[in-house]
Amino acid sequence: MDEHQSMADDGDAIDDSSGKEIATAEGSSEMEPYVGMEFESEEAAKVFYDAYATSLGFIMRVDAFRRSMRDGKVVWRRLVCNKEGFRKLRPKRSENRKPRAITREGCKAMIVVKKEKTGKWVVTRFVKEHNHPLVVTPANGRRSMLLSQTPDEKDVKIRELTAELQRERKRSAAYQEQLDIVLREMEEHSSHLSRNIDDIIQSVKDIESKRLAVSNS
Repeated sequence: MDEHQSMADDGDAIDDSSGKEIATAEGSSEMEPYVGMEFESEEAAKVFYDAYATSLGFIMRVDAFRRSMRDGKVVWRRLVCNKEGFRKLRPKRSENRKPRAITREGCKAMIVVKKEKTGKWVVTRFVKEHNHPLVVTPANGRRSMLLSQTPDEKDVKIRELTAELQRERKRSAAYQEQLDIVLREMEEHSSHLSRNIDDIIQSVKDIESKRLAVSNS
């Protein structure tokens, strides 16, 4: 199967799988992934690894993928810990801004799944170890944990872009208000000029009429 990588790869070769056990979206979250594990679909693999992540105490992030060169469909996917990689360093915009919390620590934990010719999605790589503490919470407390988690870079970026969008909207509204004032002034000035021109034309007509009257007398 021809494959095309549309996002960053992990640089490691993908091994063929010969496992026959198939996991579904309803599979046990306490089961540990293993190379050769099969799923009915990519979504089933995501659901399984997300449940596994929750049971261990970390958050899954959907990462790189590859598409088939034949039909453009995703045929390879990497699912990682949300602390994978490192945050890109960017120039400081202001000394007064609070430093952003470190949300990526270079964690290597992941699974890689690949779609086989049979249509099954097979685990071709599994890295279990994390380089940071895991926080396990009861099932009824997981929602609270997720809500209180420090957001990763994507969430922070969304908030930054939203704030920037609001600022641009306010600036756009201010410019629009200034433009409306200028247009009103131009319209008033144009009306004033039109009245002056009408007065001048009328004066010219009056003078012309008087001149003709004098000529005919």
